Amino acid sequence: MTSAPLVGITACTKASGALPAQMVGLKYIEAIAYGSQALPLLIPALGAALDVDGLLDRLDGLFLTGSPSNVDPSRYGAERSFDTTLLDPARDATTFALIERALARGIPLLAVCRGFQELNVALGGTLHQHVEDLPGKRDHRARDTDPLEVQYGPAHAVTLTPGGLLQGWLHGKSTLMVNSVHSQGIDRLADRLAVEACADDGLIEAVRVVASPGFAVGVQWHPEWKVLDHPDALTLFQAFGAACRARQNARPSSIVP
Repeated sequence: MTSAPLVGITACTKASGALPAQMVGLKYIEAIAYGSQALPLLIPALGAALDVDGLLDRLDGLFLTGSPSNVDPSRYGAERSFDTTLLDPARDATTFALIERALARGIPLLAVCRGFQELNVALGGTLHQHVEDLPGKRDHRARDTDPLEVQYGPAHAVTLTPGGLLQGWLHGKSTLMVNSVHSQGIDRLADRLAVEACADDGLIEAVRVVASPGFAVGVQWHPEWKVLDHPDALTLFQAFGAACRARQNARPSSIVP
């Protein structure tokens, strides 16, 4: 994969035994490597210590992953609803800096689950912290006691926006079955985002950045799960990979990853 485009994948602060660590789920790495045919580069959650511009000089794409942690509610003017809500301020500091500068440069960006929520908040939107408690909304969480195949199996349909990017990539489909492994979701949509898909309860499930100079799409579900086994999910990662290769070909040859 020496000629493959280089895609940065956001990591999370975790614990490895008694030691702090930086981790990315293998499903995200494999989705970029095999689904997008790109070379994954793990981006540690270093906050202000990360040379964002120096990194973006070398990247052909940016993939914002999901995570058990949530965006700090202070980022959108709210308070944490429960003291037990898992936060990762180092990841917030890292991804929020990356999002705005990557979009300004036209670097292809794909966001999933937490990354989808980060994209909305970074551009001025807000989140519901517990969708399952809202009147008229379904419980979008998966049960931890279920096997992974069940947790990441089809959970509900989303309706694709007519004439949208997703519908175009998926050959005119009007609906799509997706998995559902989240508690938080979009409340107020950022002004720079347009809806690409909604769940049957009205929750926004996919967005694109309006007037973006490059590929910039986010989804609430987890298309990375066994991506090669799911044609619709693979189509999304292939579209992202194509955008990353176009970016790679357009970069000055003097900038080598």
